[in-house]
Amino acid sequence: MPDDTTPLTATSNDTGVIPTITGLNHFAWRCRDAEETRHFYEDILGLPLVHTIALDFVPSTGENDPYMHLFFRMKNGSCIAFFDLADGGQYTPDPGTPLWVNHFAFEVDTLDEVMVMKDRLVAEGIKVIGPTDHGFIQSIYFFDPNNLRLEITCNTATPEETQKYADQAHEHLKQWLADHPKS
Repeated sequence: MPDDTTPLTATSNDTGVIPTITGLNHFAWRCRDAEETRHFYEDILGLPLVHTIALDFVPSTGENDPYMHLFFRMKNGSCIAFFDLADGGQYTPDPGTPLWVNHFAFEVDTLDEVMVMKDRLVAEGIKVIGPTDHGFIQSIYFFDPNNLRLEITCNTATPEETQKYADQAHEHLKQWLADHPKS
């Protein structure tokens, strides 16, 4: 996993240089209730509500579909965002995918901060799993009011370990694919 100091280089293809993706702007998810979602992300997790969009149509498709779009900003400027479609519905997970697979991971600086977040969540009556030591990060896991699995994590790897993981990533993937062929 490169950090923000690792130089990323664009590669060439037939159409020229591929622009460098500089980061995550936002990740959007459906919510069942805009205020319930605002309370969770702003009051419990501490992410400020920084932008809202209320429209009766979808600009990208032209569909008539009223919604409220909420954006909560993280320290690095990226956002997690939600759509309330004003129908009380919520995201339904794919029954063929285990609930632990799809999730959004927030990063904090230290394990102490992970534990402070765990204490805040538990005090709000939210079930929390962890901390779990993954060898390069330590994480806690929980669900938001919209059934979105969340992770709060901190990096515990040294820069040398991080580089070693990056150097081995393609070979590791190649081996996994060989061991788990698609049928």
